Amino acid sequence: MLFNSIDFLIFFPIVVLIYFIIPSKIRWIWLLISSYYFYMSWNPKYVILLATTTIITYLSGLLIDKANKINNEKKSIFFKKLWVSLSLLSNLGILFLFKYYNFFTSTFIRIFSLANISLNIPSFDYLLPVGISFYTFQALSYTIDVYRKDVKVEKNLGKYALFVSFFPTLLSGPIGKSKDYYTSLVRNIHLITIE
Repeated sequence: MLFNSIDFLIFFPIVVLIYFIIPSKIRWIWLLISSYYFYMSWNPKYVILLATTTIITYLSGLLIDKANKINNEKKSIFFKKLWVSLSLLSNLGILFLFKYYNFFTSTFIRIFSLANISLNIPSFDYLLPVGISFYTFQALSYTIDVYRKDVKVEKNLGKYALFVSFFPTLLSGPIGKSKDYYTSLVRNIHLITIE
């Protein structure tokens, strides 16, 4: 579903209307459901990638926060670096695989063919997941901010999932600082009311 589509023209007013009708404490749940529906309207199978990125960075945030509480400073630093590194590698690996793998393999095949060297590198036949760069970097900004202690770790997986998948920013950003964006979106969402 694109922002300039008829589907979005129907979707958006329904989301806003229900948002203002339901109790403020559960509005984040409605926005999460709406955001996942919005993403799945393009291609439902790629929601697995969005959920995987969300879970990896959520768990990384929890583990980094746990490492912050270790009394031994060397051990604390080691585990913080381990968890942030694993989060970066796994999420950037997913991004590379889906966005850049075919480009690099075809480039290597062409370069080696100039020297009459035949490479048999498999390629993947898939559509590029919509918004993968935006939600990957959005999620990683949170992990890095938890690592730097710029933002408190979110204990609620659902609220964190909303931060990563919020539909107005899912396809085209902006990728904001998680400290500011996360606080205003998830923690203060009940403050948005009609006067």
